[in-house]
Amino acid sequence: GLNHEEQHQELLLTDVKHLLGTQPLRPAYRELAPPARPPAPGAEPPGWISFDGGLIELGHAGDGFAFDNERPRHRRHVEPFELARRPVTCGEYLEFVADGGYARPEAWLSDGWEACTSHGWSAPLHWLEVDGAWQLYTLDGPRPLALDEPVCHVSYYEADAYARWRGARLPREEEWEHAAEGEALAGNLLESGRLHPAPAGPSGVRLDQAFGDVWEWCSSAYAPYPGFRPFPGGLGEYNGKWMSNRYVLRGGSCVTPMRHLRASYRNFFGPEARWQFSGLRLARGSADA
Repeated sequence: GLNHEEQHQELLLTDVKHLLGTQPLRPAYRELAPPARPPAPGAEPPGWISFDGGLIELGHAGDGFAFDNERPRHRRHVEPFELARRPVTCGEYLEFVADGGYARPEAWLSDGWEACTSHGWSAPLHWLEVDGAWQLYTLDGPRPLALDEPVCHVSYYEADAYARWRGARLPREEEWEHAAEGEALAGNLLESGRLHPAPAGPSGVRLDQAFGDVWEWCSSAYAPYPGFRPFPGGLGEYNGKWMSNRYVLRGGSCVTPMRHLRASYRNFFGPEARWQFSGLRLARGSADA
């Protein structure tokens, strides 16, 4: 019950942002002065972190709480792969927008292109071009787009199109969990009070911003693990009935409570969903050629 309530606390903030940010006046959820900082030219290139392939274990381990969709722990074989050190930034994604990415069907999945054209997408949700300059709606109200912050409010279709455009791909969920399993559970989460993705900074960890800032789309369909058994009673409807036409997201966001997360946590949304704090991290591997 507490874990379910934590999900609702996160969804309240995402719902409020969506409701206010789609109004003509775009009112602020809270009035906070933006931190003083010079205009950022964009983040440094992220670099790539290599991970060995082989037989790995995936899913929740131990006696602590986990949802049924994180169980049972099982083995999978993965090929060697690489993940970008940090998520894709607004500045990097702006290059895709400026290159006509939303008008180039060759970068998009067929269903994604249909969603893009039918919804009239031309940039991520809450981006607004005013007098030739891009603004971003936040829970603190509209402000200039910060190029070094992780891009968020992109759908799976947009994340996949951007990755293709960059000559990369989205990570598979087993790759993401394998890479993040040893990372400390710390980051820009709900407790920071920022309620917005933050630029990557010196962290001393291998994988920057693995937890917090933005949920990261994976290329994996949301499906049951081998040997999956739903919880008995009404709890059995909680996750299992959603295992269709959805994709996995990992890592939490800037509005996720810290105690709610773990490396095995599986979030999921439909591929057209943009209202969640969802972003992406690039992947590539030897088996992609």
